[in-house]
Amino acid sequence: MLTEWARQRARAFLNGVAVFFNRLGLTPNILTVIGFGLVCVIAVVIALGYEALGAVLLIFGAGFDATDGALARLTNRVTKFGGFFDSTLDRYADGVLMLALAYRGIALANQWIILLAVAALIGSFLVSYTRARAEGIGLQLKEGWFTRLERMIVLILGLFATLFIGQTALLIMLALLAILANVTAVQRILIVKRKLDKADA
Repeated sequence: MLTEWARQRARAFLNGVAVFFNRLGLTPNILTVIGFGLVCVIAVVIALGYEALGAVLLIFGAGFDATDGALARLTNRVTKFGGFFDSTLDRYADGVLMLALAYRGIALANQWIILLAVAALIGSFLVSYTRARAEGIGLQLKEGWFTRLERMIVLILGLFATLFIGQTALLIMLALLAILANVTAVQRILIVKRKLDKADA
């Protein structure tokens, strides 16, 4: 999975950044809140029509978002609440970004952008929910074609592409997000069923 590959490649860099934040006296939960605040600012930038600038800021924001976990591991402050808090604000962040894109659809008088943004949001929530629900019944579920990192990459590329093809880029990006996120949710449902059937056999 791309997420695991990226984590392995970025681990040394994230640890270095985490050391810097630790020296500033920041805690993992504070970093989580700051990261969410940054996403809210980025969402406003996108909603105002500066999609390419939003893409640049999202690259920075995505790296920042991964630092709270690195800091928690580095300082031995990994807690169940910390993981829960981080995951919850990640869902809020997904919602805020899709809300910004839906607002762009309203501003551009393009109902398809609005509908696809909602469909993409449903899919992204269900990808996360299926994992959380599986873990709630005692199953580990990390499989999936289109997890949060993949969604973020498509989002960044799509926002950049508005420089060249305008709102068509938003339509293509949101269509990919909507289709692939919902397909991944269905994929995870089938994986859970297979695991449960295997356990009952």
